[in-house]
Amino acid sequence: MNKIKKIIAKKNKSKIVCLTSYSKSVSKILDKYCDIILVGDSLGNVLYGMKNTHKVSLQMMIDHAVSAKQGCNKSLLVVDMPKGTYKNSKIALKNAKKIMVKTKCDAIKIESNSKNFDIIKHLVKSKINVMGHIGYTPQIKKKFKVEGRNPEEINRLIVEANKIERAGAFSIVLECVSSVASKKITDSLKIPTIGIGSSLNCDGQILVTDDLLGLSGFYPKFVKRFANISKIIDKSIQKYKTEVIKKKFPSKKYTF
Repeated sequence: MNKIKKIIAKKNKSKIVCLTSYSKSVSKILDKYCDIILVGDSLGNVLYGMKNTHKVSLQMMIDHAVSAKQGCNKSLLVVDMPKGTYKNSKIALKNAKKIMVKTKCDAIKIESNSKNFDIIKHLVKSKINVMGHIGYTPQIKKKFKVEGRNPEEINRLIVEANKIERAGAFSIVLECVSSVASKKITDSLKIPTIGIGSSLNCDGQILVTDDLLGLSGFYPKFVKRFANISKIIDKSIQKYKTEVIKKKFPSKKYTF
């Protein structure tokens, strides 16, 4: 069974574990525990200090995916297609092929604008595995809001998710979608849903790794900090500074 089929087979059986990585060293750790590793365009915020993901380039994604792939063996590696790289089917295919060839990833992810179903279909027909993305879509929506709060919104999201499934996507990310909507969407699909801020009702969960480690400084309601790496780094650098100033480092042990 290939990696994509294994992910789909997990629906209604066991939860899918996903996290982000932008480098070999992080991927190497995640690969032991994750079903999916996403090289997310969130790297724009996390690594490059950008206000949003809108200026993340295709080359940035490729460079970080090449690094992330080196630490990824077991997990399915998915790469975000950045804003502006899938405006139409022709452009999308050209850029998706470039990502796949250069990075050796397993799939790409596309944010839905409620119209680009044909682009997904075109990519899937061209043997490219596609992960969908609905709800809050940072590349497209200017203002953050939780989606699926009323019956009209819930129905719209269900329709959108089902169109993505019919287009051939193997899974869909639900970002900041209400608990009620997430359950209805997940129940309506044969493919798995991966939630971020979208409740336990999804088939799997994803977070930005830097957020859950307490490294990014970004802590919205849906992020649980499982560690405080910033504190550890702070103490380590403090100790290093002290030892350098007091001429304790490097000692004979660290000298040739």
